[in-house]
Amino acid sequence: MDELHSLDPRRQELLEARFTGVVSGSTGSTGSCSVGAKVSPKSSHSYLPSALESNKNQDLEKKEGRIDDLLRANCDLRRQIDEQQKLLEKYKERLNKCISMSKKLLIEKSTQEKLASREKSMQDRLRLGHFTTVRHGASFTEQWTDGFAFQNLVKQQEWVNQQREDIERQRKLLAKRKPPTTNNSQAPSANSEPKQRKNKAVNGAENDPFYHEQEEIFKLRLGHLKKEEAEIQAELERLERVRNLHIRELKRINNEDNSQFKDHPTLNERYLLLHLLGRGGFSEVYKAFDLYEQRYAAVKIHQLNKSWRDEKKENYHKHACREYRIHKELDHPRIVKLYDYFSLDTDTFCTVLEYCEGNDLDFYLKQHKLMSEKEARSIVMQIVNALRYLNEIKPPIIHYDLKPGNILLVDGTACGEIKITDFGLSKIMDDDSYGVDGMDLTSQGAGTYWYLPPECFVVGKEPPKISNKVDVWSVGVIFFQCLYGRKVRKTSEYVKSFSVSACSQ
Repeated sequence: MDELHSLDPRRQELLEARFTGVVSGSTGSTGSCSVGAKVSPKSSHSYLPSALESNKNQDLEKKEGRIDDLLRANCDLRRQIDEQQKLLEKYKERLNKCISMSKKLLIEKSTQEKLASREKSMQDRLRLGHFTTVRHGASFTEQWTDGFAFQNLVKQQEWVNQQREDIERQRKLLAKRKPPTTNNSQAPSANSEPKQRKNKAVNGAENDPFYHEQEEIFKLRLGHLKKEEAEIQAELERLERVRNLHIRELKRINNEDNSQFKDHPTLNERYLLLHLLGRGGFSEVYKAFDLYEQRYAAVKIHQLNKSWRDEKKENYHKHACREYRIHKELDHPRIVKLYDYFSLDTDTFCTVLEYCEGNDLDFYLKQHKLMSEKEARSIVMQIVNALRYLNEIKPPIIHYDLKPGNILLVDGTACGEIKITDFGLSKIMDDDSYGVDGMDLTSQGAGTYWYLPPECFVVGKEPPKISNKVDVWSVGVIFFQCLYGRKVRKTSEYVKSFSVSACSQ
């Protein structure tokens, strides 16, 4: 009966009905009962294998049907994947076309800007001046020659000087005709009245208006010449600022024409170089376009001197990698972001920085000399905010090379945002190198002389100790320069006196 329960209900009912029918027939005769009792188990057992086989067939059919469904679903998914793959390839092709078109438009725009800048420079050569090559013995040197704008101002200044000399000469001649002054302190007496009348009659100059008229005319002419001279001086200062821009652009164009990256290459299959921003030392900075992120960037290309020894190249590369590791982790709105770092060959590697449209503070001060206290205070507040961030992170960082050239004005004016850049000389104040009295200065002699504190110049058996106060000193010097238009004066005695006091402390 246990086997019967394993069958499905319908077949189980049929088997039970047959079994009960055989049992009830046994009441008629004993023989039939004995035969029925023997036949009934045999008949029931003959149906069990067929029922089990039927169930197996049904299960197999169900599994085969499920497999067919899964195969059809798999085919549908494969078809969808193929469609999506074709769509993806289509989008990739479209994206590549967009990137190619963007590159083409950017190159065309950059080429037009290059042509425009060169045309403007050629026009300004006549007005502002140009470099000429002069031979001195066996060597050649470049000499600056002013343009007609400066020559005209020089002529105007010479004319003003000549007019002033003429007026002074005429005033001296007129002074000889000046009547003698009378002593008004003494009261005129009755006897002196006839003598005064006689003198007035003899001289006749005191009553003559010619002297006073000429004296007044000379004063007016001198005042007018003074005004013209002030205008000439103001125009000269303006032209000098424009000339500085012109000289800077001439040098940039010359460096760009001699660069191996001048023809808009795409570095690392991502960064399209547009035009040269500047060059210094062993590096060039290009304005580039990031084709992946669709944003402008500043690509700094470091080119090692091929004549260097391998050890020196390795040290330079290690120094650049260290700067990259320090700068990469910094995230602050007043610090230029570092996006990427990659190598071009064994002697060339690149760092990709955030691009800022404006100039640096050093260029601004060269153009405007100084700024108002409010503008200087705004710049110093932003610098201090960035320094506070550098001292709050773990481990803290000393910039060590704060100067106007490393402070970028985002929009080129003194009333906007600033960003700090160039962490090439920065120091990490980790637990291994930084103690209570500071950390050892292992790179003594590096940095910019004018903006470093006296303790950086201490000479002794052991290297001097520095801390984050180095950056605080630099901020003070920058603030002074912004307000007064000049650097803090440093002499050898000044440094020596501070060095002695630092050693005594």
